[in-house]
Amino acid sequence: MRSETLIVPAVLTDEPAKLASMVESSRQFTDWVQIDLMDGQFVSSVSVTPGDIEMLCPEIGWEAHIMAMHPEQMFEQINRAGAKRVIFHHEATTRHADVIRKAREFNLRVGVALNPETPVEAMKEYAPGIDCVLLMTVNPGYYGAPFIPGVLDKISRIRKRFPGVDIGIDGGIKPGNITLVARHGVDFICVGSAIFLSPEPARSYLELYQQVNSPQQGTS
Repeated sequence: MRSETLIVPAVLTDEPAKLASMVESSRQFTDWVQIDLMDGQFVSSVSVTPGDIEMLCPEIGWEAHIMAMHPEQMFEQINRAGAKRVIFHHEATTRHADVIRKAREFNLRVGVALNPETPVEAMKEYAPGIDCVLLMTVNPGYYGAPFIPGVLDKISRIRKRFPGVDIGIDGGIKPGNITLVARHGVDFICVGSAIFLSPEPARSYLELYQQVNSPQQGTS
């Protein structure tokens, strides 16, 4: 577990112009963002495409959270667009080892996201081959879905069973629950609406960061 809990701004939009403005805004307060990619099949919503991101060529470190079927089909274009890591959903494929191998072929770090109902044990066959697991605390696909606190119980099980894997949380994170999340000992927390729907995204980011990394903040 990291000594510092990272706050990762999660960029979710279906408008290329808004993608550009959100990424540019993020550069004021961080050097790393997560860009969500949705295909309208795995989840009902759609987002910007890998082509939109490649056109933008983000001048910031970034990873792709792929909420799509056949995630490996996006890897080549994502790589050209400058991504450093891809996170695909366990539920989107039955060929997890092949998808992980494909990501490595493009020199991408790779993680797997687990939806709220997916048990930790589902990742046992491929966990040694991934860098991180992203636990979804909402049913994915849009900003504003309700937070599911029971997912946090998975964190200690992952730490015990797969100690080399970084753990992230994504979904419904706000000032009122982020301290609870951090106390469970995660490595990174993805935050979308609480940053980007704020009148002052930079200030909101800083407040969240300070909230989970203050000297008084402990883990359970």
